[in-house]
Amino acid sequence: MPTSKEKAAFAKRLKDSLPKDIKGGTDLAREFNLLYSSGPAVSPQTAHKWLAGTTIPKRDKLQVLAAWLQKDVHWLHYGPAPSGKTKPLARGEKYPLTPETVELVTQMANRFAGLSPKQRNLVEELITEFDGGTQQETGAASEDASKDKGPSAES
Repeated sequence: MPTSKEKAAFAKRLKDSLPKDIKGGTDLAREFNLLYSSGPAVSPQTAHKWLAGTTIPKRDKLQVLAAWLQKDVHWLHYGPAPSGKTKPLARGEKYPLTPETVELVTQMANRFAGLSPKQRNLVEELITEFDGGTQQETGAASEDASKDKGPSAES
Protein backbone atom coordinates (compact mmCIF):
# COMPACT_ATOMS: atom_id res chain seq x y z
CA MET A 1 0.00 0.00 0.00
CA PRO A 2 1.45 3.39 -0.98
CA THR A 3 2.39 5.81 1.77
CA SER A 4 0.88 9.28 1.98
CA LYS A 5 4.21 10.70 0.77
CA GLU A 6 4.13 8.45 -2.32
CA LYS A 7 0.53 9.44 -3.03
CA ALA A 8 1.39 13.13 -2.74
CA ALA A 9 4.38 12.67 -5.05
CA PHE A 10 2.15 10.91 -7.59
CA ALA A 11 -0.38 13.76 -7.40
CA LYS A 12 2.38 16.31 -8.08
CA ARG A 13 3.66 14.38 -11.10
CA LEU A 14 0.10 14.05 -12.40
CA LYS A 15 -0.69 17.76 -11.94
CA ASP A 16 2.60 18.81 -13.51
CA SER A 17 1.92 16.57 -16.52
CA LEU A 18 -1.67 17.62 -17.20
CA PRO A 19 -2.54 20.03 -19.99
CA LYS A 20 -3.14 23.57 -18.74
CA ASP A 21 -6.85 23.43 -19.59
CA ILE A 22 -7.47 20.67 -17.01
CA LYS A 23 -8.50 22.63 -13.93
CA GLY A 24 -9.71 19.95 -11.53
CA GLY A 25 -11.28 16.56 -10.96
CA THR A 26 -14.27 17.18 -13.22
CA ASP A 27 -12.10 18.14 -16.20
CA LEU A 28 -9.70 15.27 -15.55
CA ALA A 29 -12.51 12.71 -15.25
CA ARG A 30 -14.17 13.97 -18.45
CA GLU A 31 -10.95 13.76 -20.51
CA PHE A 32 -9.86 10.47 -18.94
CA ASN A 33 -13.22 8.80 -19.61
CA LEU A 34 -12.99 9.66 -23.30
CA LEU A 35 -9.90 7.42 -23.46
CA TYR A 36 -10.78 4.72 -20.92
CA SER A 37 -12.95 1.89 -22.19
CA SER A 38 -11.80 -1.03 -20.01
CA GLY A 39 -14.31 -0.52 -17.24
CA PRO A 40 -16.79 1.86 -15.67
CA ALA A 41 -16.21 5.58 -16.04
CA VAL A 42 -14.17 7.39 -13.43
CA SER A 43 -16.13 9.86 -11.30
CA PRO A 44 -14.97 13.45 -10.76
CA GLN A 45 -14.56 12.54 -7.08
CA THR A 46 -12.12 9.75 -7.97
CA ALA A 47 -10.16 12.04 -10.27
CA HIS A 48 -10.10 14.64 -7.49
CA LYS A 49 -8.63 12.01 -5.13
CA TRP A 50 -5.84 11.40 -7.66
CA LEU A 51 -5.10 15.12 -7.81
CA ALA A 52 -5.31 15.51 -4.03
CA GLY A 53 -2.91 12.65 -3.40
CA THR A 54 -5.51 10.57 -1.56
CA THR A 55 -5.33 7.61 -3.95
CA ILE A 56 -3.24 6.30 -6.83
CA PRO A 57 -5.12 4.72 -9.73
CA LYS A 58 -4.85 1.00 -10.52
CA ARG A 59 -2.46 -0.18 -13.25
CA ASP A 60 -4.99 -0.14 -16.11
CA LYS A 61 -5.93 3.47 -15.37
CA LEU A 62 -2.28 4.46 -14.92
CA GLN A 63 -1.56 3.06 -18.38
CA VAL A 64 -4.32 5.19 -19.91
CA LEU A 65 -3.11 8.29 -18.04
CA ALA A 66 0.50 7.68 -19.07
CA ALA A 67 -0.40 7.17 -22.74
CA TRP A 68 -2.57 10.31 -22.75
CA LEU A 69 0.08 12.43 -21.00
CA GLN A 70 2.92 10.86 -23.01
CA LYS A 71 4.73 9.75 -19.86
CA ASP A 72 6.25 6.46 -18.78
CA VAL A 73 3.86 4.42 -16.61
CA HIS A 74 6.59 3.63 -14.09
CA TRP A 75 7.61 7.30 -13.85
CA LEU A 76 4.02 8.45 -13.41
CA HIS A 77 3.39 5.93 -10.62
CA TYR A 78 6.73 5.82 -8.82
CA GLY A 79 8.72 8.82 -10.04
CA PRO A 80 12.20 8.81 -11.53
CA ALA A 81 14.36 5.73 -11.17
CA PRO A 82 16.98 5.87 -8.41
CA SER A 83 20.06 7.68 -9.69
CA GLY A 84 22.36 4.71 -9.02
CA LYS A 85 20.41 2.47 -11.38
CA THR A 86 20.11 4.73 -14.40
CA LYS A 87 22.11 3.79 -17.45
CA PRO A 88 24.87 6.17 -18.47
CA LEU A 89 24.17 8.55 -21.30
CA ALA A 90 25.87 8.23 -24.66
CA ARG A 91 28.73 10.61 -25.39
CA GLY A 92 27.37 14.09 -26.08
CA GLU A 93 23.92 13.26 -24.65
CA LYS A 94 22.66 15.55 -21.88
CA TYR A 95 20.60 14.70 -18.80
CA PRO A 96 17.22 16.48 -18.66
CA LEU A 97 16.97 19.41 -16.28
CA THR A 98 15.26 18.68 -13.00
CA PRO A 99 13.81 21.25 -10.59
CA GLU A 100 16.73 20.51 -8.26
CA THR A 101 19.24 21.22 -11.05
CA VAL A 102 17.53 24.49 -11.93
CA GLU A 103 17.58 25.55 -8.26
CA LEU A 104 21.28 24.65 -7.95
CA VAL A 105 22.19 26.56 -11.12
CA THR A 106 20.25 29.59 -9.86
CA GLN A 107 22.15 29.51 -6.55
CA MET A 108 25.47 29.15 -8.37
CA ALA A 109 24.64 32.05 -10.71
CA ASN A 110 23.81 34.28 -7.74
CA ARG A 111 27.12 33.40 -6.09
CA PHE A 112 28.98 33.89 -9.36
CA ALA A 113 27.52 37.38 -9.75
CA GLY A 114 29.04 38.36 -6.37
CA LEU A 115 32.59 37.44 -7.40
CA SER A 116 35.25 39.88 -8.50
CA PRO A 117 36.07 39.96 -12.25
CA LYS A 118 39.31 38.05 -11.61
CA GLN A 119 37.46 35.36 -9.62
CA ARG A 120 34.80 35.09 -12.34
CA ASN A 121 37.49 34.60 -14.95
CA LEU A 122 39.08 31.82 -12.87
CA VAL A 123 35.72 30.05 -12.47
CA GLU A 124 35.05 30.32 -16.22
CA GLU A 125 38.49 28.85 -16.98
CA LEU A 126 37.89 26.02 -14.54
CA ILE A 127 34.51 25.19 -16.09
CA THR A 128 36.02 25.29 -19.57
CA GLU A 129 38.79 22.96 -18.43
CA PHE A 130 36.32 20.43 -17.01
CA ASP A 131 34.02 20.76 -20.02
CA GLY A 132 36.90 20.13 -22.41
CA GLY A 133 36.72 23.56 -23.99
CA THR A 134 36.57 24.08 -27.71
CA GLN A 135 39.25 22.82 -30.06
CA GLN A 136 40.55 26.35 -30.59
CA GLU A 137 40.73 27.07 -26.86
CA THR A 138 42.34 23.70 -26.16
CA GLY A 139 44.95 24.27 -28.87
CA ALA A 140 45.73 27.75 -27.58
CA ALA A 141 46.01 26.46 -24.03
CA SER A 142 48.49 23.79 -25.17
CA GLU A 143 50.64 26.42 -26.87
CA ASP A 144 50.57 28.59 -23.75
CA ALA A 145 51.49 25.61 -21.57
CA SER A 146 54.47 24.70 -23.77
CA LYS A 147 55.75 28.28 -23.56
CA ASP A 148 55.58 28.19 -19.76
CA LYS A 149 57.59 24.97 -19.32
CA GLY A 150 60.66 26.61 -17.96
CA PRO A 151 63.75 28.20 -19.44
CA SER A 152 64.41 27.61 -23.10
CA ALA A 153 67.54 27.92 -25.17
CA GLU A 154 66.46 31.42 -26.27
CA SER A 155 66.59 32.85 -22.73
